[in-house]
Amino acid sequence: MSSIGFYIALPFLYLISILPFPIFYLVSDGVYFLLYRVIGYRKKVVYENLKNSFPQKSHEELKEIEKRFYKYLCDLFLETLKTLTISKEEAIKRCSFNENTKTIFKELYDEKKSCILVMGHFGNWEWAGNSFSLMNPQQLYVIYHPLSNKHFDKLMYDMRSRFGTKLYAMKDTMREMIKNRHEVNATAFIADQTPSPEGAYWTTFLNQDTPVFWGTEKIAQKLNYPVVYVTVNRIKRGYYEVNTEYLVKDPKNTKEGEISELHTRKLEKDIIAQPEIWLWSHRRWKHKRKKPFTN
Repeated sequence: MSSIGFYIALPFLYLISILPFPIFYLVSDGVYFLLYRVIGYRKKVVYENLKNSFPQKSHEELKEIEKRFYKYLCDLFLETLKTLTISKEEAIKRCSFNENTKTIFKELYDEKKSCILVMGHFGNWEWAGNSFSLMNPQQLYVIYHPLSNKHFDKLMYDMRSRFGTKLYAMKDTMREMIKNRHEVNATAFIADQTPSPEGAYWTTFLNQDTPVFWGTEKIAQKLNYPVVYVTVNRIKRGYYEVNTEYLVKDPKNTKEGEISELHTRKLEKDIIAQPEIWLWSHRRWKHKRKKPFTN
């Protein structure tokens, strides 16, 4: 999109953002109709991912999950725009932290321990980042991929940092984490992205061979930061609860692949429990595991 196109679109994005929630979700219902019923955005990818992940489910069951996913995807997109104007009070109300989660982060802060947060594209991860920065004493850093469009990249950066969150470009993660070792912080890794197959950790995830980034595990081991797994459960439309648990408290004493396997299994369990709120439109399985060479 050109600069002119961006500045034409910007007022409409803010207009959607300031809508009262009942009207806001009516708009989302309209977007769902266009995206799913008219355009059919990535329907083949979504259905194929669902079919391969849940081979035991019938066509009718898969189509029902598919519909619920598209409804959620539209909510997620608009809820992300809501970050432009949402108040601090509303942000905390809409994405709360349960008592166990608050206790974990208070313990870590009191012990002056930085930590690594690992999560997937499950629930509203954008709102969870906002609430974390408003409710917890640690400085939150989020790893992100800069967008190719500089205008939208700045818009997303400003949205994500509006309540105090700071961002690391993915390529700078290790350097920046070492630089900020003097402060008590938390760095969030979204670990279900697709790495190149060479050098990835390979495992079975949702009944399929799946490559996993080594980064979460290797950085945790190098810095010996406790690893905390984060789940963003959808309670009802427009409301989420963040739940966390310690995955590993002493990463330097773990075996190779242990941390990667643990967070992959946790995410898999979450997805099975609430499949419609994971990002099925992502081409998660575009790479195949190479077969070992045999004579």
